[in-house]
Amino acid sequence: MKLLSRALGALAAAALVLPAGAQDRARVDHARMLRADREPGQWMSVGRTYDEQRFSPLDAISDRTVDRLGLAWFADINTERGMEASPLAIDGVLYNVQPWNIVTAYDAATGRVLWTFDPQVPLKFGRLACCDIVSRGLAAWRGKIYVATLDGRLIALDAKTGTPVWSELTVDNAKSYTITGAPRVFDGRVVIGNGGAESGVRGYVSAYDAETGKLEWRFYTVPGNPADGFENEAMRMAAATWTGEWWKAGGGGTAWDSMSYDPELNLVYIGTGNGSPWTQKWRSPGGGDNLFLASIVALDAATGEYKWHYQTVPGEEWDYTATQQMILADIALDGRTRKVLMQAPKNGFFYVLDRQTGELLSADKIVPITWASGIDMKTGRPIENPAARYGTKPVMISPGAGGAHNWNPMAFSPLTGLVYVPVAETYMAYAAAESFDPAQGGTGASFAGHDAERKKIAEYADAHSRGWLSAWNPVTQREVWRGPVEQKGSGGVLVTAGNLVFQGTIGTTFAAYRADTGQKVWEMPVQQVPISAPITYMANGEQHIAVNAGWGGGLAHVERSAYSQMHLSKPRLLVFKLGGRAKLPPLPASSMAVPELSPPPKLAAAADAVRRGEQLYGANCALCHGAAARGGVKDLRHMSPETHTAFLDIVLGGSRASNGMASFADVLSREEAEAIHHYVIARANADWETP
Repeated sequence: MKLLSRALGALAAAALVLPAGAQDRARVDHARMLRADREPGQWMSVGRTYDEQRFSPLDAISDRTVDRLGLAWFADINTERGMEASPLAIDGVLYNVQPWNIVTAYDAATGRVLWTFDPQVPLKFGRLACCDIVSRGLAAWRGKIYVATLDGRLIALDAKTGTPVWSELTVDNAKSYTITGAPRVFDGRVVIGNGGAESGVRGYVSAYDAETGKLEWRFYTVPGNPADGFENEAMRMAAATWTGEWWKAGGGGTAWDSMSYDPELNLVYIGTGNGSPWTQKWRSPGGGDNLFLASIVALDAATGEYKWHYQTVPGEEWDYTATQQMILADIALDGRTRKVLMQAPKNGFFYVLDRQTGELLSADKIVPITWASGIDMKTGRPIENPAARYGTKPVMISPGAGGAHNWNPMAFSPLTGLVYVPVAETYMAYAAAESFDPAQGGTGASFAGHDAERKKIAEYADAHSRGWLSAWNPVTQREVWRGPVEQKGSGGVLVTAGNLVFQGTIGTTFAAYRADTGQKVWEMPVQQVPISAPITYMANGEQHIAVNAGWGGGLAHVERSAYSQMHLSKPRLLVFKLGGRAKLPPLPASSMAVPELSPPPKLAAAADAVRRGEQLYGANCALCHGAAARGGVKDLRHMSPETHTAFLDIVLGGSRASNGMASFADVLSREEAEAIHHYVIARANADWETP
């Protein structure tokens, strides 16, 4: 254990006067979590309860009173990146986290800042995060707040002051690991996974003693080199499902987001991610299921010992992670109550499993998909469409890598028996790279070449992609109601005993729907897209709803420039209550202006240089800036003359590292960076006259 001495200097403000009832801050423990429903005014973990249902028993704000809901207070967030975290609200204090893992504590009733902690994450790690420099939440336990940082640290903060108590590095910084997920504390153990499967790492989850930071156990999600021996029998079993020298490319399977916990069974459930590289022939040339990719794995909470698994996508090669939220519930199936785990992962199916044994109880499509026609209930395996196993020529597959349901949390109401899922219908061009070098890493997929096919697929995707809020009956595996169908990109959800479902919308509003019928009963313009899942809590005897509003994250990264005309404020934390009268300031005129696009420079490079730039762009830039330079977090076809002039300084000099665009000087030579610039100029000229 090491004290993070440099973080002491990053403590920006300390509380001098505590909110009423908050003299002992964040006194969360196992007993209190077990009786969380007796304290409905608290939101003590990222999903409120161990079962991650994101259901609140509070009902003062209801379908009968919601028309009086107004803004109570708001806090501007100093970032231009995605806000994906759900805050915590404990004993009158609201704890929030923003990009670069900066943590702020607020008076939950007034919004007064109590303290801020900045872990000073090195800016170079922004380049490693495939899907933005986001953080999805915090954990609390016995007077401490836990934050996991992008560079792989797990830090315990004193909940009263924000001062670091202990810090542990959970990853090897010589490899391309990152952390964007929220830690969870299960009965005194802080559990955290990691990301980086797009960059050649081996996934695992770790459990640390919440008091001391001592590592208690670690479970790897894919096997390593057999010559080094296996950590346990689970890894020996998994290795039999791989071929070739998979360990040289990492394997992947990172547990980068959701976890849940059953205290009665003493099981921790983790969801695992995609393969590294994506394309199976480059990581496991003889095929195989490649365990435990795209799987739900149950572990003994005390020891990390493997108990059971269910694999959603054997031989995964589409980035179909099973890292999405796992909700635990007791529901009636076939005349008896079953202890179930429910998940809607990226692949487009909704699964109901027996959480004691891992038995598949039911599964059905939640959106239209093309990669599989259904699930064989005898084997539990998908009935694959053979055409989905792609080669070097691009093929269109649904869902795309963004998934039918991504990280945006869903919620379950025990009152209606429905699961509320933000879903998307998506399409994407998949193609394998002509070659792959494990030492260089990457996805093993191709994002360039065959431009006519890619353009056709992109046009189809633009015309047919959409999103909606789905109220799903897990017993019948049928949709009960559907919210407005619109452009995909709306946020996670909260459901309450007031018969309300809250969700931020891609239309820059925050909305409430009747949980039983789907009728929209309230909506407020908020100048931003609240993509995170809301929470609700009590402060000064009043129910509040809090949500982070800040457009960004993976969807903003991988999509084309369809979102470029949204008029947005700076990201904010928004807090509502009945009778709230706070007003957002008007949008500045600069944010409402449609930028004038300058014609791209004339292409002066030879065809060979452009082709080389195309290859380098696909390997280094496409994940953030879009396949074939179409769209992405920054559409490079629309660069200003000033940006063209500064291109090398940005790519090699790191002049925009604070915004996540770290230097590529350790990866690209000047000649290679220039080749990428030539390719982008060529693409801009080719599309300049395209509407």
